[in-house]
Amino acid sequence: MYELIYWPEIQGRGEFVRLVLEDAEQPYRDVGREDPGAVQAGLKTYAHAFAPPILRDGDVVLSQVANITRYLGEKHGLAPASLAGRATASSIALTIADLVAEVHDTHHPTAVDQRYEAQQVAAKARAKAFRLARVPKYLGYLERLLAENGAFLLGEQVGYPDFAAFQVMEGLAYAFPRTLARQDIPLLRAHRDRIAQRPALTRYLTSDRRLPFSEEGIFRHYPELDP
Repeated sequence: MYELIYWPEIQGRGEFVRLVLEDAEQPYRDVGREDPGAVQAGLKTYAHAFAPPILRDGDVVLSQVANITRYLGEKHGLAPASLAGRATASSIALTIADLVAEVHDTHHPTAVDQRYEAQQVAAKARAKAFRLARVPKYLGYLERLLAENGAFLLGEQVGYPDFAAFQVMEGLAYAFPRTLARQDIPLLRAHRDRIAQRPALTRYLTSDRRLPFSEEGIFRHYPELDP
């Protein structure tokens, strides 16, 4: 059984891993939720892991979201078979990871270890640039991929980057609903619905194991940042 080591109170970056595991119907222990001290213990035990999430698969221990989801995707039929296809999938996943980092920086633009309230002026400026320039660029990129490839980002078969795109759309709908509503991305909206309707994911998304978004995670809703 897989072991996922991540903070117990939030979706955060751990959710990108959970979505792949849930769709692949792979059993896993969310050990941070079982024992909150497991996160710090895991960071001490696995020196190469800079931060959670950490995934343990027997003797294999991985960190970094795009790295973990690639491993799972390639192992469970959620990635292309060819070497070139797998590299392309990784490129898409890494680009989505860049977007997630920029989302985080809208509410923590100057210091990660300080509260949002201590950097609100900088956050408003950063969020404005994010809304006007970065959201259209990133979501336009995903829209073009769907226009070129079909139902999913890599073609007619679902892949692990599709779950990352789904989570980003869900997160932006919570954190920047007005900005998201203004985007011309019909294919990406249909893609989000298509992913949500996958049977295994539907069961997860409607369960109490899917934590709600909150102002403690990556996607935070501050009305002043989404006017």
